[in-house]
Amino acid sequence: MKYARRAILWGLTLLLAAAYIPASATYPDKPVKIAVGFAAGGAADIVARQLGAKLGEQTGQSFIVENRPGATGTVAATSVARASADGYSLMLISQSTMVVAPVIYEKLGFDTVKDFTPLSMVVTMPMILVVHPSVPAKSVQELMLLLKGGKELAYASAGAGGPQHMAGELFASMGKFKWTHIPYKGEAPALTDLLGGQVQAMFANLPAVLPYIQAGKLRALAISTAKRHPNLSDLPTVAEAGTLPNFDVQTWYGTFAPAGTPALIVKKLQDETAVALKSADLAQKLTAQGFTIVGSAQPDFAGFIKAEVPRWAKLIKEANIRVD
Repeated sequence: MKYARRAILWGLTLLLAAAYIPASATYPDKPVKIAVGFAAGGAADIVARQLGAKLGEQTGQSFIVENRPGATGTVAATSVARASADGYSLMLISQSTMVVAPVIYEKLGFDTVKDFTPLSMVVTMPMILVVHPSVPAKSVQELMLLLKGGKELAYASAGAGGPQHMAGELFASMGKFKWTHIPYKGEAPALTDLLGGQVQAMFANLPAVLPYIQAGKLRALAISTAKRHPNLSDLPTVAEAGTLPNFDVQTWYGTFAPAGTPALIVKKLQDETAVALKSADLAQKLTAQGFTIVGSAQPDFAGFIKAEVPRWAKLIKEANIRVD
């Protein structure tokens, strides 16, 4: 009888010990959702799906992309901020949501610092100033002359407050002209209307717009960053072509989890992302499409975001950028 009681007690001890094994030790043991704040087909969607596929290969679990476009990515961010902090609800988002939205929106359904754990900056990329072939401008200077001369043109963006909107308004402010901003719920629908001539211009992310440039369906005038891009080495920068010194705007995409996500899961996701981005096949795919791979460590990414908020706030104030 004594030995039987000991066996029972030992069995209960093992069961209790097993109950206290943190879920993070076996993470992930079910599919992981990645919310993307923009429509399918845009640059964010491209990165999320390619990264998610690679993470799935590495971990043996599916990383499922869910597109939740609207309000500069804040629709997706709000849903993730309210999700369980268990590592199964993540998001891939840009600076438009994490550092610009807090400046241009009076009320948000989340706090970008308190409600999220930054995981890794995944990639950066330039934007290309493109125009519909019907626009009689072959250069940035010619486009600026048209606009200064009173030509009414509209430019598209993937959403109010996004990098494309920022670039368009900064371009107008520095060039001292006006044009009309037309926001869309993602880059793909914006490009659809640009290709159809409903809008005339756009600062479009390189990976999404490159096929249309190569096919002659859109005319590239300049690149938005301070330096030229190896994929389009003959294309001048906006600063060069428009004599607008210090014009430099680029897009970045990073991954985030809800605040309170266990440290072991955060490390697992950061480590798996770093391995994925160093893999030859994914690196080749991303760089061929115009992305620059970053794969920053979690502390570095968190520090970067905190420093970016005042920089963008200054730009928005100086350019008098508003969300209608």
